[in-house]
Amino acid sequence: MGLMVFLLGLQLQTSHARVKLGNEVLVEQKFKPLAGKRVGLITNPSGVNRNLESTIEVLRRAPNVKLVALFGPEHGIYGDVPAGDKIESRTDPRTGLPVHSLYGATRKPAPEMLKGLDALVYDLQDTGCRSYTYISTMGVAMAACGENGVEFVVLDRPNPLGGVRIEGPMLEEKYRSFVSQWDVPYVYGLTCGELAQMINDQGWLKKSCKLTVVPMKGWKRTMVWRDTGLPWVPTSPHVPHGESPLFQVATGMIGEIGGASTGIGYTLPFQCVAAPGVDMHKFAETLNGYQLPGVRFVPVTYKPYYFAFKDQIIGGAQIHFTDAAHAPLTAINYYAMEALRKVAGRDLFEEAVKAGKKFDMFDKVNGTDATRRALQSGKSASEIVASWKAGEDQFRRERRKYLLY
Repeated sequence: MGLMVFLLGLQLQTSHARVKLGNEVLVEQKFKPLAGKRVGLITNPSGVNRNLESTIEVLRRAPNVKLVALFGPEHGIYGDVPAGDKIESRTDPRTGLPVHSLYGATRKPAPEMLKGLDALVYDLQDTGCRSYTYISTMGVAMAACGENGVEFVVLDRPNPLGGVRIEGPMLEEKYRSFVSQWDVPYVYGLTCGELAQMINDQGWLKKSCKLTVVPMKGWKRTMVWRDTGLPWVPTSPHVPHGESPLFQVATGMIGEIGGASTGIGYTLPFQCVAAPGVDMHKFAETLNGYQLPGVRFVPVTYKPYYFAFKDQIIGGAQIHFTDAAHAPLTAINYYAMEALRKVAGRDLFEEAVKAGKKFDMFDKVNGTDATRRALQSGKSASEIVASWKAGEDQFRRERRKYLLY
């Protein structure tokens, strides 16, 4: 009897701790923030509630709300366009609504796209990484709304990396781009609603917008995605599950340099570092020797079926997070590159230089050329990681007043 009472109490506790997304809180509020308004919606397949209902459908049937236009980020409103491909504006055959592309002829909503709108709603799941373009889309849409007198409404969502982790280099003005649009570290530890408040208040827009954030309920800063109990819909082709954002940050920088597989083209996107002729056991042993907290490296061999090293058998290490909330992510890129030099005599950066590879995208993703210069001068992984600390600490202080949770 005592055990049954305990289990029932635990079950009730779990249900009370359930995370409610901003789009679910909006329904709880009977759509009050949008009542009587003509609205546009920036979304894609990730814009769903706990029951996997699309926010498009929720707003279409909402009483006293008129959904009149859709806006698509990179990959499109249905996530069916490859990374980097431009998207045309069109009419959606399923809903009959106009779809304005924000990843084609323009990345900022044009005045004619916003004409007749009272509010533009944002419901997109990002990955918590500065280079992921959805937060760039959010901010430039906010700018357009400020300039055109349209309210901007963010339906808040979890940061899948958690709300505590802050990592990586800060942005230098020279390297501002759509993959480094805002003055935040590579990993910034804010929800999209919190980041929207910061963008709007810090003078990063020529004209601030009228901003409304519909916050979540039950989300805690220490939660990574697996802690939320929410389903994950792929946010883009190589981010298929809720842990993918962790891996994307852990190996994405290596992907910009090349010379090693990160599991893209195989069944483990961003989850591996491997290359031909690498002793997988020595490589994994070397990586584990760094004793990075919350992560283990396991020997792996595989044959990619497209992209880097197609149809070649390669060896390396697969990343496993044992304590995802406390594992350093960005640092893994540089420790893995260092381990490849030690174990296989492979200097990925030097090889890329000799091959005449340009580092424009690497610098843009880093938001600075300091990382490239550190690699050129032969600095160790620990030195590169340590160089970020001052910027990380300053940002941690600056973001405090924008925290909602």
